Amino acid sequence: MTQQDRHDAIVTLVKRQGYASIEQLTQHFSVTPQTIRRDLNQLADEGAVKRVHGGAGLESSTVNTAYHTRKTLNADAKQHIAECVASQIPDSASLFINIGTSNEMVAEALRNHRGLEVITNNLNVAAILQHNEDFNVIIAGGQVRSRDGGIIGEATIDFINQFKVDYGIIGISGIDDDGSLLEFDYQEVRVAQAIISNSRQVFLTADHSKFHRNAVVRQGNISQIDALFTDRQPPDGILRLLREHDVTLHIADA
Repeated sequence: MTQQDRHDAIVTLVKRQGYASIEQLTQHFSVTPQTIRRDLNQLADEGAVKRVHGGAGLESSTVNTAYHTRKTLNADAKQHIAECVASQIPDSASLFINIGTSNEMVAEALRNHRGLEVITNNLNVAAILQHNEDFNVIIAGGQVRSRDGGIIGEATIDFINQFKVDYGIIGISGIDDDGSLLEFDYQEVRVAQAIISNSRQVFLTADHSKFHRNAVVRQGNISQIDALFTDRQPPDGILRLLREHDVTLHIADA
């Protein structure tokens, strides 16, 4: 069993039980306690589990990790994903970019494009792209969240519904085994649903840790997207769903 296979199995076990001790995991995988501690620390750093005394439990399904922490989690993977997304966006395209640290990296990766029209509900994305005189950057109206610069609310949805763009670039907090796309904020979900409905192609950015995360609000299903951009091979169940619904898988090169 590879380290990645063991990590996936640990997360599955923790999700099923709600908690797993170091002693239980050591016996289950026939490895040393030191190996399990390293595994749990790495999984906790990725946001896949919550490290607690003597083992690991589930991360909260109702409260997201703080924005400044998410900015640094899996930063290299997000950078590679962003570059992969940018390579699929042609010059002179129109696109939505919504809330999320991965999507902010996508904005950075798009700065050398030409003639883009970008509609966003993310103040950070607008700030990244505003200096490119060849871009037309449009900011949605609505309520600004102080914690991450996201713009949400009914006014945001009404604004987005005025457009029909070539590409909608969305992020996600978690992907369930049945393909459900999960988020923490109901208002953010409704904005993302409007983006999906008004995009000719929908690109989902999700680093590998999102396949293990749980969140309380269902945004939609993986069948609604056209392409998934990630940094590792998804679990077998997700791969089956991608094939069934003809969703293109892009695995960014490290």
